[in-house]
Amino acid sequence: MTQSPSRLAPPLSAARQVGDLLFVSGQLPRGADGEIVDGDIVVQTRRSLANLQAVLAAHGAQTSDVVKVTAWLTDPSHMSGFNAAYSETFKPPYPARSVVISGLIAGDVEIEAIAQHPQPLATARG
Repeated sequence: MTQSPSRLAPPLSAARQVGDLLFVSGQLPRGADGEIVDGDIVVQTRRSLANLQAVLAAHGAQTSDVVKVTAWLTDPSHMSGFNAAYSETFKPPYPARSVVISGLIAGDVEIEAIAQHPQPLATARG
């Protein structure tokens, strides 16, 4: 049986490294079951950031290595709650950041990041 396109995983990498930069794809507030977590923007932002931290850690990086964040929120009224949760994870000096208000396919927040990786991954040759 063929899965419908909406049920297939999107064609993307969780992260890609170029030189000493690690580009992390947008992280939605999905729980371990793949579903969007229930809760307000603070709960959803915390989950998106936890997912971001997991991708960073899988590549040997951490939030202190992040130099740029782009976030999407579905409503400008979410900014206060987003900032509260964001400041629990990111500390000064904060990464450069852009926040865009737009529709999202799922959840109320999506967060992507660029990190300066502390030890670039070796490239296999041969």
